[in-house]
Amino acid sequence: MRVLLTGHQGYLGTVMAPVLTAAGHEVVGLDAGLFADCVLGPTPADPQGHRVDLRDTTTEHVAGVDAVIHLAALSNDPLGSLAPELTYDINHHASVRLARLARDAGVRRFLYASTCSVYGAAGGSGSANLVTEDAPLRPVTPYAESKVRVEDDLHALSDGDFSPVYMRNATAFGFSPRLRADIVLNNLVGHALLSGEVLVLSDGTPWRPLVHAADIARAFAAALVAPREAVHDRAFNIGSETNNVTVAEIAEQVAEAVSGAQVKITGENGADPRSYRVDFSRFRTAIPGFDCEWTVEQGALELADAYRKYGLTKEDFERRFTRLAVLRAASDAGAVDDTLRRRR
Repeated sequence: MRVLLTGHQGYLGTVMAPVLTAAGHEVVGLDAGLFADCVLGPTPADPQGHRVDLRDTTTEHVAGVDAVIHLAALSNDPLGSLAPELTYDINHHASVRLARLARDAGVRRFLYASTCSVYGAAGGSGSANLVTEDAPLRPVTPYAESKVRVEDDLHALSDGDFSPVYMRNATAFGFSPRLRADIVLNNLVGHALLSGEVLVLSDGTPWRPLVHAADIARAFAAALVAPREAVHDRAFNIGSETNNVTVAEIAEQVAEAVSGAQVKITGENGADPRSYRVDFSRFRTAIPGFDCEWTVEQGALELADAYRKYGLTKEDFERRFTRLAVLRAASDAGAVDDTLRRRR
């Protein structure tokens, strides 16, 4: 199968591309390249690809493609809150435009990287309160709101030939050659190694569903070839109930992975309204035999080992591997304009 993978030079795309290739697919990338140099360790071998802003895609980019896996986006809540109008322009409008181009070009399957953040403050502390895909969507950030809007618009585009699938990923963790240090487990492990503290700025009580980048890649690869009737125009939570954990519990796992690190919960940012525990059974039912392989504990150990092996520094941790800092640096250097488009 010929697969267009958007965001192939990002945190998830760099992990997903070799998984798809190993499964026998021909992978073509599409990425603006804003984070292509955010590499820790050996430079990854990318598939052939288009260096293009998502907002500038054309029919040419989807010609001859059997399926699209769409990861590219302004990728977290701080970025979305910094420039909400750009979040909607890129994450919403450009995503729907890509889907429309794909449908018109005869692409039959469109896997969309959504997020469990669409549930907002929907969770509870008991197992009876696990959030399913049918729960009300209560996004509390522009990033999450943009994901809800795309899901709605893709549903309107679906038909007998075009099958969108909404992959609502839990919060990602784990090592990628193109690292992100601004997601919770990756951040806490890095801070623990560099400072000796597992620093939690919230009160530690919010629930978070977590999932390893490699498990996300495996889930997308499985959904790509699943029978149409199993996935057509359906939303799936991607993750494992085992990894429904509080931020304080994540911190404790990090302290165990980084010997000598002490947990420090400051509460200075107050209570986070995003708190939810998630039910992931629908995807396991749709894809018999699939289950996530990585636990939070294993991920913390993997990250700590990789950070040590490749010599993570404080400067890189705070600048090169934090999306907001990378974009600010690119803007200050004149590498991008005020719409975050690369200057030629």
